[in-house]
Amino acid sequence: MAEIQFGNSFCQLEGLYVPVADVTTMPLAGMPLIMDAGGRFGQIAFSRAAPSEMMALPLQPGQQVDVREHLFMIATHSVKYDWFSTDIWFTTKEGDDNETETHYPIGMFMDRFSTPQTPGLLLLHAAGNVFVRELAPNQTILIKPTSLIFKDPTVQMRLHFEHPQTYFSGWGSWGNRYLWLRLWGPGRVAVQSVFEHIEGESRNMQSHSSATVQRW
Repeated sequence: MAEIQFGNSFCQLEGLYVPVADVTTMPLAGMPLIMDAGGRFGQIAFSRAAPSEMMALPLQPGQQVDVREHLFMIATHSVKYDWFSTDIWFTTKEGDDNETETHYPIGMFMDRFSTPQTPGLLLLHAAGNVFVRELAPNQTILIKPTSLIFKDPTVQMRLHFEHPQTYFSGWGSWGNRYLWLRLWGPGRVAVQSVFEHIEGESRNMQSHSSATVQRW
């Protein structure tokens, strides 16, 4: 069990496999329509029904962080919320159907949390284990899109496709395709060890957002 103090409030992170954030508290901030704001003094607990790790992410005045959708748990009252379009997408078509479907590997939008004037605390839910990497300027990392937890706004991202040549697909064929998310620094990137399958990844791709490609 870990205990975190913010202002006059306390948060205890309890449990190993499915952790609970048990808050005793001053007011909390929340996102419109998704989460309420807590007021007065009292106790409130948060969890998610999945094996996970709870991340406590302190934010200093003027600091921002970009978080993938549906990973936010709790924020202190000084944390402000916004969102932006990821511009990470691809379209697919099945069979003889002329209609295309658009897929967003990391979601159509990302959450942006900031603390304009005073420090704040952000709690995130991550599946499996968490790894944080500090990227130097122009240093890159490839991850599966759904393994992304958060990144600093200075970190840029785009799709990346790999087309390995194999014996089974023919020496003159590039039939295999693997989809990744390329991120480059400077800044932090947090990755979770448990990630979801990307819908549409193996279908006939028609178009996609800006991407890098490697054939080997």
